[in-house]
Parts: sequence; structure tokens; C-alpha cells
Amino acid sequence: MIEGLKFDDKGLITAVVQDAQSKEVLTVAYMNEESLHKTIETGETWFYSRSRQELWHKGATSGNVQKVVSIKADCDQDALVVEVLPAGPACHNGTISCFTNSIVQNEDAIGSVDIIPQLVNIIRQREMDMPEGAYTTYLFEKGIDKICKKVGEEATEVVIGAKNRDVQEVKWEAADLIYHLLVLLQEQKIDVYEVLAVLKSRHEEKRASTKNNE
Repeated sequence: MIEGLKFDDKGLITAVVQDAQSKEVLTVAYMNEESLHKTIETGETWFYSRSRQELWHKGATSGNVQKVVSIKADCDQDALVVEVLPAGPACHNGTISCFTNSIVQNEDAIGSVDIIPQLVNIIRQREMDMPEGAYTTYLFEKGIDKICKKVGEEATEVVIGAKNRDVQEVKWEAADLIYHLLVLLQEQKIDVYEVLAVLKSRHEEKRASTKNNE
């Protein structure tokens, strides 16, 4: 597949680096054939610096390496999407992504699944810092019994809302349930993506079973 890729006149190809779990775009960099080969061989991202004119291994200094999950080429074979599991921030400014400056943001857009990784990070940070007055701090201070109680209460509220055919109530209570469930997962030190992996595995097993029975 590398042989079919189209590098530009400087021997480079654009590499869009994306979080394999959250699907957030982390950065855009460039690879030449050598850095791409190193990326494939080592399982971690290597790029070519146009300013320094040399290869660089992401995380070699900071420790914020990126474990490669997949590399995909576009239909024209002149750009790559590299899905990774980052060990830390992708940006030299210390942010998770280099793309932090919004130019256009439609607040009414549907499909804001990126709120899940944002909430996960906030909840994790709350447990570490335990800021006074924060509700999440209160839950962690009270412990597992309180957290479990809140998950149960919010689940019940979702059921009640559904039985009453109250769409607005179901949305609000479902949001509360998801938040408290994320707090529970953090208390248990279970990554939400591990839960999603279980769902994916079940789906793939069921799909394979259905196909085999056709």
C-alpha cells in the first residue's frame, strides 16, 4: 500500500492524526516515506519536520507518544488519517488537540458526542483536584454508596419519564444518568471506552452469528 501513495514534490504526505476512541482530530503533520516506515515498524507516530528538515518521534521528549491503531489513505492516495491512542496532549501548548480555536461553532448542531470525552476528562480531573464546592467532588467524598444511589435514582427517573411519555423529562434524566454513570466508572477506574468496546464486541459477534446462519 505504501508504494501506491502519492507523496508531493518534496516527498511528503499530509497525515491527519485522530484519537481512535473519541475521534477528535489531534493534529495535522507530515510524513515522508522513512517516517511512515518507522511509524509502521514501531507502532508509534513519526513525522517529518519541514522547519528542521528532520524526522521526529512524537513523545520522544515529552513522553506523550501516540500508539498507532490504524493508518488509512484517502481515495486519491495523497493524504493519511492516522488513528492513535495518545499517552498525553498532542499539542506543544499542552492541550489535547492542536485545534482549540473555534472559527465557526453551531451550538444547535446535533451529534455532539465529543461531550463524552470532555466529561470523562473533567470528572477525572475533579477526582484528582477535589475542588471545594464542586458537585463531583461531593460525590467522590461521599463514596461508592452515594454514587451508586444516584445512578439508581437517575435510572428510576428515566423510567418514570418514559412511562409518563414526557420526552423532555426523559432527555434531562437520561443526561443525569449518563453523568452519574461516568462518575461511577471513574470511581471504579473503568475507562468508558472499555464499556464501548464490550458493546462493539457484542455487536460484531451477533453480526457474525447472523451471517453464519444465513
